[in-house]
Amino acid sequence: MTNLQMNKSTMAYTLCAIALLALPFGYDNRTILFLITQVFIFGIFAMSYDLLLGFTGIVSFGHAMFFGIGAYSVSIILERNEPTMFYLVVGAIVAMAIAGLVSFIAGILTLRLKSHFYAMLTLALAGLFLVAAEKWRSLTKGNDGFVLQIPELFRDRTNLYLTCLISLIVLFFLVRRFTQSPLGRILMAIRENEQRVESIGFNIMHYKVIASVVSGVVASLAGVLYILSLRFVDTSVFAIEVTLDALLMTIIGGVGTLIGPIIGAGIIEFAHHWLSELSDVHWIFERWIILFGIIYILAVIFFPRGIAGSLMHMWSKKRYKKQNQKKNEQKKVAS
Repeated sequence: MTNLQMNKSTMAYTLCAIALLALPFGYDNRTILFLITQVFIFGIFAMSYDLLLGFTGIVSFGHAMFFGIGAYSVSIILERNEPTMFYLVVGAIVAMAIAGLVSFIAGILTLRLKSHFYAMLTLALAGLFLVAAEKWRSLTKGNDGFVLQIPELFRDRTNLYLTCLISLIVLFFLVRRFTQSPLGRILMAIRENEQRVESIGFNIMHYKVIASVVSGVVASLAGVLYILSLRFVDTSVFAIEVTLDALLMTIIGGVGTLIGPIIGAGIIEFAHHWLSELSDVHWIFERWIILFGIIYILAVIFFPRGIAGSLMHMWSKKRYKKQNQKKNEQKKVAS
């Protein structure tokens, strides 16, 4: 991507961010604002998954593990102490530390081998955390879960909305800078041809582990924000469906684009909401998951690179044609 393209995309993202920041002050539908807040949260989560799948070529079947670590770390600390900003920050730091450690261990154990070993180990670890959350009732309350008090600042839905949006904006630009750095370029080279990168002297396992740790830490922050929005936690945060949602958001939005997973999160969250509401219209909408599957199939057929990926590809082709036409015109003038 050229500097001009980067500047244009940054300007477009900034305008979108300003519009979203102004939204709660001119639109007071609590249901929609809560839904958009969920989009921000799952946009962060899907973006962390895209860092693995889209930029490094690593598949994870247990990414919900990091999401759940963030959710339970903050919930337990707030439930056992005063619901203040201090303990919230402590909980977030603990969540990031545990997620970083687990992702580091998973990476060290498996990333020297083929990527599907990482996928299976993360799936096994996610199952282990799920069982631990179900059985360790003195700490987690098991499947029943528990309600928690949150700092007073976030009891106001507008403040929570703005916090989640600002978190998304900051993390998006930080992860974007990470992927555009020399380290990020090496990760993309590993995705394209792992053997060639290794043959020129890079220790690819080190770079894969770094990507795994960064992805796990970002996912844990999404779990922290998710609990602040719900004020309730149970073992569902470790469910494989959470990982599948992140995978679908990434594929529908566009693998390897960062903005694509955020778009995918918006599509999936609003599809869940609207298709569920249509159950009052006709009984067939009670099986909304079937309709959602149709939407997914159509998206894959018409946008094989994902929505953002396909639009970027179309724009690049159009720009390339314009450049060729300009060169041909210059050659004619010169001749």
